[in-house]
Amino acid sequence: MEIHQIRYMCAVAETRNFTAAAAREHVAQPSLSQQIIKLEDELGAKLFHRFPRKVRLTGFGKAFFPRALEVLRAVSSAKSAMHEMTNTTRGTLKIGVIPTIAPYLLPKVLPSFSRKFPQVDITISEDITPILLEKLQETALDMVIVALPVQGAELMRQEILRERLYLVASTNHALCRGGSACLKDLAAEPFLLLREGHCFRETAIAACKRAKITPHVVFESGNFATLLGMVAAGMGISFVPEMAAEPRSGCKFIPIEDEHALRRVGVVRLQSHFRSRPQREFMQHLSVCASLITRQNYSVAPHT
Repeated sequence: MEIHQIRYMCAVAETRNFTAAAAREHVAQPSLSQQIIKLEDELGAKLFHRFPRKVRLTGFGKAFFPRALEVLRAVSSAKSAMHEMTNTTRGTLKIGVIPTIAPYLLPKVLPSFSRKFPQVDITISEDITPILLEKLQETALDMVIVALPVQGAELMRQEILRERLYLVASTNHALCRGGSACLKDLAAEPFLLLREGHCFRETAIAACKRAKITPHVVFESGNFATLLGMVAAGMGISFVPEMAAEPRSGCKFIPIEDEHALRRVGVVRLQSHFRSRPQREFMQHLSVCASLITRQNYSVAPHT
């Protein structure tokens, strides 16, 4: 039994597809399939039910999968321990980030970290919080950067920054005549929000609930770029976190008169997961960058 066979088996179990697993492992799909067959022959049991477009674990596969993950975790921990002894920061770092944070935070963090630690191989997964947490549980990710709070006794959370929420309206909207906006006065306004599954939607809805209004949602999207384009076209108003309040033609960002209208951004990881040196160095670097971002946010006027 070879480590790469165990790794391939876990990849297929997690992706539920041989082609997707092969792409993730950077190996030809026929080679991956052949290694899985060899593993099954050695174990004397089929690990997967094979269907035209997907696979499903058999009873034997369900029993073997958690043990296979334990083996991979042990190997990863051993490698990390050896890297620690060489006093060199090298290895891999698998980070998950939600779409409402990734394009604004990562460009301010990753380039400087990579220059400082060029021997750390970083991979980034961008997805909504539930999917990232699922990947974290499967140890496909080392840590995730999401909006807090998140639930789970097995999770460790570290807040890195808090940011204000802003309303965004087209530059010819009546809201733009004042310096701030009160949500309770906006019950009749058409709102453009992120669709279900995005945690920032819940943050925006919570702000509306505190103002005792139910937003009249006329449009939903999966990203801020589309929402801002629709706002600029005069189709309604929306919410953005402070890090997304960047200059954009046709839009103006307006502070909300609610001191609790905040988003908490944090890093989440498994308590049981070995914390490698690359992870520790990245957390320290991220904390420093987040501190600088926070000071900058609270010392400058909102972008318009």
